[in-house]
Amino acid sequence: MDGKGAWRDNVFVERLWRTIKYEEIYLRAYTSVSGTRAGIGRYLTF
Repeated sequence: MDGKGAWRDNVFVERLWRTIKYEEIYLRAYTSVSGTRAGIGRYLTF
């Protein structure tokens, strides 16, 4: 087996995006793409 499709291949990235969605995007309910990008940038800097 080559590990293709294994859950552990991208678990870090999946959890990072889940955290960003629940702690930043869903709470703020952005209305524009530029505002969303700025908010995600602030969150990642935090």
